[in-house]
Amino acid sequence: MAEWVNASIKQVNDFTDSLFSLIVTAPIDPFTAGQFAKLALEIDGERVQRAYSFVNAPSDNNLEFYLVTVPEGKLSPRLHALKPGDEVMITKESAGFFVVDEVPECKTLWMLATGTAIGPYLSILQEGKGLARFENIVLVHAARYAQDLSYLPLMQQLQQRYNGQLRIQTVVSREEITGSLTGRVPALIESGELESAVGLPMNAEDSHVMLCGNPQMVRDTQQLLKETREMRKHLKRKPGHMTAEHYW
Repeated sequence: MAEWVNASIKQVNDFTDSLFSLIVTAPIDPFTAGQFAKLALEIDGERVQRAYSFVNAPSDNNLEFYLVTVPEGKLSPRLHALKPGDEVMITKESAGFFVVDEVPECKTLWMLATGTAIGPYLSILQEGKGLARFENIVLVHAARYAQDLSYLPLMQQLQQRYNGQLRIQTVVSREEITGSLTGRVPALIESGELESAVGLPMNAEDSHVMLCGNPQMVRDTQQLLKETREMRKHLKRKPGHMTAEHYW
């Protein structure tokens, strides 16, 4: 069974009416960038818990989680209502295999995310370990509206830090914004627009694609890449070209 410890709320950042981040401090075990922990509150005598990926680098003691408020949800509205000094429960040990060490050798690493699933990539990129072996890294964040691209300033800072190795691309599905592609990720791959905007090919010869977010996006993209690019899921015993994590 999971061991739980208390986390103290240090900061609540409101990005939009429904998107926010929690920054907490807690005596958790060391984790690997890309992993997740579970947060929980006692509600009506029941421990209600959900898994959330770390946004922060493992070397940062301020633990950050990026969340969306589900209006009829049991937990997220209560988490959103927390204030500095309040407490939330967190699992002492983190979990998950959506980490760079699991990615096989390749020339270009694609990091595709929808919504709050940008979190694990930001943790990986802020930590920076194990990334020197990739010639190119492409970080793609897809959201409904431009205002939902909460971490764009951080993405731009990281792009500067990686000095040409990292390319970033935003995608919005419900409006047209300068600098962002418009549409859904699978359609933008199918049309070639994503690769054209980034200036790099996505293929089985030299690419690995990490997919995190909306299960429909993950499934559709995997199917498309399988059918049109001859790419297959990555397994430990059978190296492939795609690593995925569904985000709910």
